[in-house]
Amino acid sequence: MNIFLIILVCLIIIFLYLLKNSKNYKSQRVYKFKKKHQSKESNIEKIFLRDDEKTFSNPNININIGLYENEEKIKRKSNIHRARLSKFKKSMLNGEFIYMDEKNKIYKYIDGQKHLL
Repeated sequence: MNIFLIILVCLIIIFLYLLKNSKNYKSQRVYKFKKKHQSKESNIEKIFLRDDEKTFSNPNININIGLYENEEKIKRKSNIHRARLSKFKKSMLNGEFIYMDEKNKIYKYIDGQKHLL
């Protein structure tokens, strides 16, 4: 009977210890989640995402790709440009309108004439 009580007490202690650690683990996860979504970097990223959505939804907004931009920005801007071409069949890139016809050929107008790219 004494062995049974000792085992029971040990099991209760182990159970309480595991219960305490599981709550601590959950609170750490919640804390990390809140910290991630309330940080300055997260807010800045949200602003850039809103700007990208605005640029994507209007093909008349100019996308300016400079010579000295990093590769990540160039990829992001070119993907927005391609998406606008496929959705609206036109997009402004570096101050020039670029169009796509029914056969998915890309062209632009120079002095009123259509030139394939």
